[in-house]
Amino acid sequence: MARIVIVDDEKNIRRNLAAFFDSIGHSVRAAASGAEAIAALDDEPADLVLTDFRMAEMDGLRLLEEIKRRDPATVVILMTAFATVESAVAAMKAGAQDYVTKPFTLDEIRRTVERALELRGLRAENRELRSAVEQAPMLETASAAMRRLLDTARQAAASDATILLAGESGTGKNVLARQIHQWSPRRERPYVVVNCTTLSEQLLESELFGHMRGSFTGAVKDKPGRLEAAHLGSVFLDEIADLTPALQTKFLRFVQEQSFERVGGERTIQVDARIIAASNRDLEGEVAAHRFREDLFYRLNVITLYVPPLRERADDVIPMARWMLRAAGLRNRRPGLRLNAEAEATLRRYRWPGNLRELRNAVERAAVLCRSDEITPDDLPDSIFREPRETPPIVAAGAAHRAPSLEEVEREHIRRVLAESATLEEAADTLGINVTTLWRKRRRYGIE
Repeated sequence: MARIVIVDDEKNIRRNLAAFFDSIGHSVRAAASGAEAIAALDDEPADLVLTDFRMAEMDGLRLLEEIKRRDPATVVILMTAFATVESAVAAMKAGAQDYVTKPFTLDEIRRTVERALELRGLRAENRELRSAVEQAPMLETASAAMRRLLDTARQAAASDATILLAGESGTGKNVLARQIHQWSPRRERPYVVVNCTTLSEQLLESELFGHMRGSFTGAVKDKPGRLEAAHLGSVFLDEIADLTPALQTKFLRFVQEQSFERVGGERTIQVDARIIAASNRDLEGEVAAHRFREDLFYRLNVITLYVPPLRERADDVIPMARWMLRAAGLRNRRPGLRLNAEAEATLRRYRWPGNLRELRNAVERAAVLCRSDEITPDDLPDSIFREPRETPPIVAAGAAHRAPSLEEVEREHIRRVLAESATLEEAADTLGINVTTLWRKRRRYGIE
């Protein structure tokens, strides 16, 4: 149901439209003039305003402008019996969603309004999704180590010093790199990302430095590189350890002099770009193994920030999972999803070798496959149940007895029923569950 205001100085049109939209379930108010419509909107905001173009005192265009000034999200559709190209263009420029010509049938105006309301809903959903996605959950942390890292990163961002981000794959180095740019004085300038793992040496060289027409097969025109695009901004080189020795040499010169030549070119290009690099490998070890230039390493290693893995930020797992679930629910048109207590306990116990990336994938899968709004352990990937659980502590004779947890009781009961049953189907029947659920519980508890 939408809140609609009908504005027309012709009583019959106003009354008929109001009655029609009321009959199909919308909340409708009618106004005989622009001033009356504004008063109605001041009393209660509307989702959509359907207004005549030609009215005394305040015409539809002026009313449209006033509505948009007060609330840009309100959808406005103009109606007129005197359509011209000029009036249509003026209406669209002023923010009208649509423009319909009288006479029209009730079915035609219904379709127009429904399309407009659907588009309004999509825009609102996109704004919410964008807001959710643009937040950086890794930057809101309960981890003392992560807070120290962020404090150092913010301080370093104020300078032009080269920053090297170290840490395992999937820990969020790319998110931190973008945030460093946003914290820096260069925030209004370009932020350029180069992934050093995705291209061959020749293509990566061209991507970084650009090329001249005819410099290699397929180079049909001059093309600037990513470093040129980052002028006065920041360039982030992800997985820099994957640069070949030849590219390491050429990139070293850029780091030292902020200059280079395009592939096949002779003109030296000067670029002012702040460098942020990242690697999931131990670059010192790569230097010792003669796979990475020592001089380039020391040029990059001005400020090194170690991004801790998720297993060292256990208190952050559930807040991140909730945030990711909200974003996944919006992406998949399933808002309102939530994790139940058992699912959260399962996520908290797992060590997440794939870090944030693995957590995001697990949450996305659950958001897509869960059958209700509540996510349970059965909705989570099997992989997170394969890790061995800690053995419950052994209580010495005479020591105070610790009551077993519900999970331990269930595990032991399933193990006993399986041992006494001839088949999996018989065990499932005894337990009162289906075979698929029993199979998942065996995997979860490590019962062979």
